[in-house]
Amino acid sequence: MSVITQPTDLLRQQDPQMADVLEGERRRQAGSLQLIAAENFTSAAVLAALGSPLANKYAEGYPGNRYHGGCEYADLAEQTAVERAKVLFGAEHANVQPHSGSSAVLAAYAALLRPGDTVLAMGLPYGGHLTHGSPANFSGRWFDFVGYGVDAETGLIDYQQVQDLARAHRPKAIVCGSISYPRHPEYSAFREIADEVGAYLIADAAHPIGLVAGGAAPSPVPYADVVCATTHKVLRGPRGGMVLCGAEFAERIDRAVFPFTQGGAQMHTIAAKAVAFGEAARPAFTTYAHRVVANARALAGALEEHGFTITTGGTDTHLITADPAPLGMDGPTARGRLAAAGIVLDTCALPYGDQRGVRLGTAAVTTQGMGEAEMRRIAALFAAGLRGDGAKTRTEVNELAQEFPPYGE
Repeated sequence: MSVITQPTDLLRQQDPQMADVLEGERRRQAGSLQLIAAENFTSAAVLAALGSPLANKYAEGYPGNRYHGGCEYADLAEQTAVERAKVLFGAEHANVQPHSGSSAVLAAYAALLRPGDTVLAMGLPYGGHLTHGSPANFSGRWFDFVGYGVDAETGLIDYQQVQDLARAHRPKAIVCGSISYPRHPEYSAFREIADEVGAYLIADAAHPIGLVAGGAAPSPVPYADVVCATTHKVLRGPRGGMVLCGAEFAERIDRAVFPFTQGGAQMHTIAAKAVAFGEAARPAFTTYAHRVVANARALAGALEEHGFTITTGGTDTHLITADPAPLGMDGPTARGRLAAAGIVLDTCALPYGDQRGVRLGTAAVTTQGMGEAEMRRIAALFAAGLRGDGAKTRTEVNELAQEFPPYGE
């Protein structure tokens, strides 16, 4: 019996309706290809921590200074997570309480900025996140965002434009990071620009932080004043966020997380973060992180052979952004056809025009044990699914997924 089925079996005795929902999701994950760049499969140990008695504990505050009693084991869990994160990323300080990546970014802004301050970040049409100035988000309502973009020909960040905009607008902070930029940011270049105009440098490393942990991507920690990240995605932990910074910003970050932007910490999630950090410190995770990148490059190359236009001409990370226009369709149409075939991915803005492409990642399929040969199979399944061979492709997708069950038999 797979470890992921055990909670469902226990739940079925008390709530058959919800047990059916969880079983349906388990079957969906096991029978299709999970290529959403922001998703992964946690380990059984992470799942165990999420379902632990710490889910019952209220622990507002920080270790040694809680607002509730009975926090001795909650303190140990958080201290372990903090120390493991500091060692893993070479940071002087870590706050592991943020509930999400967006919560981590909110805390960074709260610690360093005041409403009305100017912030320079990647524009949303080029891959910026909602927290990088969307008018629908707190960031766009509270701060004056200026967006930088990418070169129209290469799709790469235009650092001269970043410098020119920084000189013109004198931002209080510069944000480097994206949800769909498949190359490594030049953190040193951002640092130089920030220093020139007297701005804080905030790295939103939600996507690459797992690669950083595995030594497969450069670290923003030596360059940024504050690093915001998620603990899922490539890092393979529970859904949540964290903030890394130097000692000089530690107290401001902690106050910004609690009590300014959040209440009680989710202690079961923090325990699961500690488990994930411990796993990421092992040699096996280093091997995994490099395989994620190798698989992404192999998949990007194979998709290009099948007619996709790959933005920036490839990838350095776990994610790929591609334009299906040469195949006669836009991103939403491609996503719909692929979903019918059991291939799950996202759409994204493309760095030119106003059309949308597709965004996919290799973290989850690599966790399942797939390699470069399977990436070529997946690209062929993409092509078949987009041609409309739905039923046949769906069967082949299911067969491939069943060869690599995420939690074993």
